[in-house]
Amino acid sequence: MHSTRLEILKLIHQSPALKAEDSSKKVSDYYGELTFGIQELEAAVSSQVLNAYKAALSGKESMDMANAQKIADAVKDWAIAKGATHFTHWFQPLTGLTAEKHDSFLSFDFKTLKYVEKFNASQLIMSEPDASSFPSGGTRSTFEARGYTAWDLSSPMFIVENAGAKILCIPSVFVSYTGNALDTKMSLLRSMNLLSKVATEFLNLIGDKKVESVTTTIGTEQEYFLVDRAYFKARPDLIMTGRTLQGAGMPRGQQLEDHYFGSIPPRVQAFMADFDKELYRLGIPAKTRHNEVAPGQFEIAPIFEVANIASDHNMLLMEVLRRKAQDHGFECLLHEKPFAGINGSGKHNNWSMATSTGENLLEPGKTPHQNVRFLAVLSVVLKAVFNRQVALRASVASHGNDHRLGANEAPPAIISVFVGDLLSKILSSLERGEDLSKTSAEQVMITFGLNQLPSLPKDNTDRNRTSPFAFTGNKFEFRAVGSSQNVSLPITILNAAVAESFQEFCVRLKTKSAQAVSNDSAVLEIAREFINESKAIRFEGNGYSQEWKEEAKKRGLFELLTTPSSLKTFGKEEHHTFLTKSEILKDEEFQTILHVQYERYSKKIAIEANSLIQLSKQFILPAAFEAQKDYASSVKAVESLGESPASLSAQRTYLKNLTDLIDECFAKIQTLKKDLGEAEKAEEGYTQAAIFAEKVVPSMGLLRQVLDQIEDRVSDNHWPLPKYQEMLFTR
Repeated sequence: MHSTRLEILKLIHQSPALKAEDSSKKVSDYYGELTFGIQELEAAVSSQVLNAYKAALSGKESMDMANAQKIADAVKDWAIAKGATHFTHWFQPLTGLTAEKHDSFLSFDFKTLKYVEKFNASQLIMSEPDASSFPSGGTRSTFEARGYTAWDLSSPMFIVENAGAKILCIPSVFVSYTGNALDTKMSLLRSMNLLSKVATEFLNLIGDKKVESVTTTIGTEQEYFLVDRAYFKARPDLIMTGRTLQGAGMPRGQQLEDHYFGSIPPRVQAFMADFDKELYRLGIPAKTRHNEVAPGQFEIAPIFEVANIASDHNMLLMEVLRRKAQDHGFECLLHEKPFAGINGSGKHNNWSMATSTGENLLEPGKTPHQNVRFLAVLSVVLKAVFNRQVALRASVASHGNDHRLGANEAPPAIISVFVGDLLSKILSSLERGEDLSKTSAEQVMITFGLNQLPSLPKDNTDRNRTSPFAFTGNKFEFRAVGSSQNVSLPITILNAAVAESFQEFCVRLKTKSAQAVSNDSAVLEIAREFINESKAIRFEGNGYSQEWKEEAKKRGLFELLTTPSSLKTFGKEEHHTFLTKSEILKDEEFQTILHVQYERYSKKIAIEANSLIQLSKQFILPAAFEAQKDYASSVKAVESLGESPASLSAQRTYLKNLTDLIDECFAKIQTLKKDLGEAEKAEEGYTQAAIFAEKVVPSMGLLRQVLDQIEDRVSDNHWPLPKYQEMLFTR
């Protein structure tokens, strides 16, 4: 083994594994202790201030400065008591990450001529980070630096503790000096408000008069990889790009299907325990954790929360995930495809809607076919996904996700909806105008015939892991979101599409109600129309099959395989005006997002291409030259013994194969440089991104094939880079 890899291996085995922090407390005893929410506010301020806060939160009144100051005083006292020295407006620019600028509570009091801790209302409500260095899609020049962050009252404040420093974080939106959003959180809040308004109108029209609002809820499953930090530091491609740009396949990957839900390695278990504890302290309701399909891959999933809070919590979760992984000697990889040949990582978003009366609109009744409201809501969602399939596909487009979608390990790039056998029968009956009462939906039991095992209720539908948008009993699972992605944009698009569909349902219902025998019959008739109009989006089979691709094309569904093709189609007016007309996004904000998406795609591929060239020239080719010299020396040594050419066939074959690969590698590097140069000179936007997708990415793939073959030819003692089997199987 190469000395570098050997030293890393020794270091890993000699380093004592950290154990989880011992805690005799119940989780409920410390859950949310680092969070300042409504309960903490209620305990710290008067009922007058609390009512003012609630009125501002509901949008009935704006927050006046006097009450805001009392809240600022309360949160300052709480944060300082917890050990916080600084505060920050915690926001989510279009980088896909979070951002923060720390300000000290320390201030000079001119009355007492002493330094004291202060935190005024204006500091709570607003901050002014420099907006010129954040992505703006070309809408802001470098010299136009002013931008604002504004407190999001609906998301609780929290304290982040890192390396002993404690910072009060105030969840915020980020806008430019002109008032345009420079994040995706603002549009998420707008989409939630619009969906609440139109869904409430719909429910009131069909007879649910007590409903005053509807809340979007999500539960976000997060997949990730863990590798030893020493191995990570020895892989320049992982450091620069978050994924391995080269790596020969392993004899054993995930083919034995033994990692999924397997016993969690002790070192990983210790990390998970500390990770969960930190999440609980921050008020993030982590629920499940397990080994995922690929070696070295894991998942965590939370309990459902209101969409914008769940989005904030997922961004915070990813930060804690990275930090806690490092505490335990790991590096957390959130890239969608960090390793070739095994599954990548996604972020399944379980989406539903809850009424102010406490009902889940996607929860069937005792039997689904008896529930008129459920069928109507289901038809609304189906119509929304059908109408806005392009926008939904574009919302999950990224350079990383391009490796997953349609790659037989994740949902295909074709957006479709799975509802299961029973609901398919019910919807088909409704389409044909048949009596729904004849469709049986009785609960089936699974009987084992063993006294030791109880009979189990059988779900009315199976699961379909190849569906990008699947109904799973009382929610839809949007499975196409990438593991590194901020969920705000996909959920915004989904909310907006469903809101548009609800609006159309209401318009038709107002017309039909006067003519119908009953309100329920009018509702079912429109549901039947929606189901017929969106029939093409429903698919129950194997989304990975070639037959489905051909069938989807006949149905008129879009297959958008790359980020540039997705964004180009999304940029057409018919596919995005539902966002601008509803004012969920201003036209300038939409163009900003589109431009930033193109820009980030091109820049990330360029970074990958340059990293691959550097990796080839500085690590792989030198290793190949050393091996080539060894093979040549072997041939020469055998020849010096006077052996016949026949006895040198193995050495000569090895030498020739490696020499040919070195020559091919050099040629592929030159081709990649040429394609990269062409892309970098191209006009920014779709033109440039398309060249990266159509030329640079394939050139990288061809170079990688050669590099992987070189790894197979070079002896282990010459190969300097940690190999897949070491990174994924060293626990």
